[in-house]
Amino acid sequence: MRNLIFILALLTAISFGVLPIPHSAQAGLVSAPQLREQMPQVPESCPVTKPPTPAFVPPSPYPNETTPGSLWFGTNKLWILLRTDGTWQGLPQWPDGTFRQKLFWWHEGYDLRETLHPPLKVTGKRLGSPAPPLQSDVSHGWTNDESHPFITNGINLPALGCWKITGRYADAELSFVVWVMK
Repeated sequence: MRNLIFILALLTAISFGVLPIPHSAQAGLVSAPQLREQMPQVPESCPVTKPPTPAFVPPSPYPNETTPGSLWFGTNKLWILLRTDGTWQGLPQWPDGTFRQKLFWWHEGYDLRETLHPPLKVTGKRLGSPAPPLQSDVSHGWTNDESHPFITNGINLPALGCWKITGRYADAELSFVVWVMK
């Protein structure tokens, strides 16, 4: 059952652009030079979050597997699944011009039965260029497995570019930087 939850979360993350679909699954195998050409180009001025060393591993009994091109980032108090290249690409653009992203957060000890709308607050600031702050929805708890609930939160980014996103839950705070592109 735990694997089913993880697979559903990964498929949802892929559909919202949080995780890349492996190139080999899209159009067969590609050569290394072709792959480099297809990799998103992030300006050096955008300090995107890189995979930490050592890698963060979620505490047991939470899922700890990732798909190729993704990583767990955070601490036992608050963590999230991110792309290793530090980008969000191809986000849907809403009628108001903002770009929509759905985030999946985990907090050790979060209990969906006690709190359907967990007190996770998500904020964001564009780095390097002015922009209005992002818009954040009310957070919701979600699971199909009572032992491994996670928290979903939708955000709308008013512009493409370099963004620092911060999540706050109780006494935990987690920030990461992403390059948002078409």
